Amino acid sequence: MSDDPSRKRLGRGLAALIGEMDKPVPAAAAPRIGADSRVPIEFVGPNPRNPRRSFAEADLADLAQSIREHGIVQPVVVRPAGSGRYEIIAGERRWRAAQRAGLAELPVIIRDVDDRVALELAIIENVQRADLNPVEEALGYQQLIDEHNYTQADLGQVIGKSRSHVANTLRLLKLPESIRDMLVDGSLSAGHARTLVTAEDPAALARRIVEEGLSVRQAEALAQEPARTPGETRRSAPLPKDADTLALEKALSDATGLKVTISHGQKGGELKIAYRTLEQLDDICRRLGS
Repeated sequence: MSDDPSRKRLGRGLAALIGEMDKPVPAAAAPRIGADSRVPIEFVGPNPRNPRRSFAEADLADLAQSIREHGIVQPVVVRPAGSGRYEIIAGERRWRAAQRAGLAELPVIIRDVDDRVALELAIIENVQRADLNPVEEALGYQQLIDEHNYTQADLGQVIGKSRSHVANTLRLLKLPESIRDMLVDGSLSAGHARTLVTAEDPAALARRIVEEGLSVRQAEALAQEPARTPGETRRSAPLPKDADTLALEKALSDATGLKVTISHGQKGGELKIAYRTLEQLDDICRRLGS
């Protein structure tokens, strides 16, 4: 971790940073204006660097209806942008819904912060609310690394996540654009996508995950399948067995005294009973015949 005093704030964690945003600003802090000010909504604009890019229309409509009935419960966090205007740090979804609801004024918390802190707070608020899709989260982390020299350890402390979470999230940026789109629209989960980073043909595997509804564990098994040699036809890797199949195998093995294996396929399956002696074969034939 850097010894830069400006980074000392990182160690206080997610709760402390979010808490600061809701505390009144001391009178001695001249450039800052106290919380719960109200400004004309047309004087507030979005931050083009906001990591969040997707806003579901249905969610905005529901929030707008709630605002019409109850107003905005939590103010939008903004920073001065010159000429009496303000740029959103956190709360763009509330601002968009307030416009739809026809509000003339917007309750705001005003913080006079630089680009680095503004981006940091935007990521923190969105991560805490789980408002970012995995691609937006990864792009936000990468932006802090590229523009403000954060390390993965710094980011982990800022967002209250482990360093491995940060590293795994950043790995999603290595995936093809088609797979990123599936993450954005929710077709793939972040867990599924992480298994695709090292796959030989991630796009094909992503399609199979979606079409067959594979679990993350099943996707991991397929992603680890060895690469083909030239001219070799790839065979589908066997998928991990679910708990019900394993339990049935055990019950049949206990009943017969022999090893029983069940395998499922898209067009059916097989049940195999292994025997070691002719006596065991005669016994199973006798049971089947009766």
